[in-house]
Amino acid sequence: MTRPASFLKPAVRTILATVLVWTAISALGALQTYSDNLRVDVESHYPALFVTWFIEYAVPLIVLSAGLSLALARWPGLIERPRQVLALFAGLVAVFQPAQWIYMAWLRGYLRIASAADAWQLLMKMLLVGWFSTTGTFAAILAIHYWRQARARELAWQRSQTDMLSLRLALEEQRTLALRAQLEPHFLFNALNAISALVRDGDRTLALGGIGRLSDLLRYALSASVRNTATVADELAFVRDYLDLQRLRYGERLRVHIEGDGDLLHEVECPSLLLQPLIENALRHDLDCREGPGDIRLLFAREGDSLCIRVTNPAGAGSSPNPGAGLGLANTRDRLRLMHPSASLQAGLQGERFVAEVRLPLGQPD
Repeated sequence: MTRPASFLKPAVRTILATVLVWTAISALGALQTYSDNLRVDVESHYPALFVTWFIEYAVPLIVLSAGLSLALARWPGLIERPRQVLALFAGLVAVFQPAQWIYMAWLRGYLRIASAADAWQLLMKMLLVGWFSTTGTFAAILAIHYWRQARARELAWQRSQTDMLSLRLALEEQRTLALRAQLEPHFLFNALNAISALVRDGDRTLALGGIGRLSDLLRYALSASVRNTATVADELAFVRDYLDLQRLRYGERLRVHIEGDGDLLHEVECPSLLLQPLIENALRHDLDCREGPGDIRLLFAREGDSLCIRVTNPAGAGSSPNPGAGLGLANTRDRLRLMHPSASLQAGLQGERFVAEVRLPLGQPD
């Protein structure tokens, strides 16, 4: 039951519009005839002229418009190709035009035919009647049908784009939540491992201090879990607390040099918990892979329309090559890409040092 209603609705609108248009044309035509009669002193009545115009000219073309509209709404394939349009028009001329002539001849009383000469005279009289209006009506109905098809395709395309965008946003949101769910346990386990190392060493005082530091870190991590972004300055403060916790484990071996800490960091936004995985990666592949003091460097610098953040650590013969494919770096790279198309993370060897470089656009993230 829903399909007939769906295809009839636009056809009915076209028919109603056609009735209104031909009613207006009949009113204007009757007015013109009435005005011409007044100029030549011929008595006439406007209502009668209007009825004559409407019945004689408008009714056949309203019937034609209704038939075409219903047919095209029910079978749109009738005009898929140019030759089908020509065939439909030829059939219309062959069927409708003679029917219109007979109808008009009947209204005017021309059907009293007594001989072949009378029939020929009637044909010559009606031969030029209705061609323009029939062709114009056919073209108008086709134009309306094509316009409706184009409009329907455009609306369908817009709906598909909207649906795709909504689906993409939903997927990105779920992906962000999944990344965050991976990152926070990852950070927690590494922090607990640092404290476990202190406990194994039997240093109770340092272990208790580490638990206090961990409490502060978890408080920030929990607040970061309910928001997508933070300022780079906030992230740097969090990293300083994280390094204080790790210093309880590594002692004097932990040496991190920070450059470029300025006011710009308070203006640039980044994914929450951005810097900690980079520092953690540097610790794991520096201090855990070789003896002696560490040499980790954290640099902030403005380069054009981006803030560049570099975390570097030694990559000597005895240290891990840092492939950059671990959970921390992989998650960080994905979260940057979700935040802004131009945000990026590049990681790899540069000479004897491993470099993780983050670029953040200056301005609000999309």
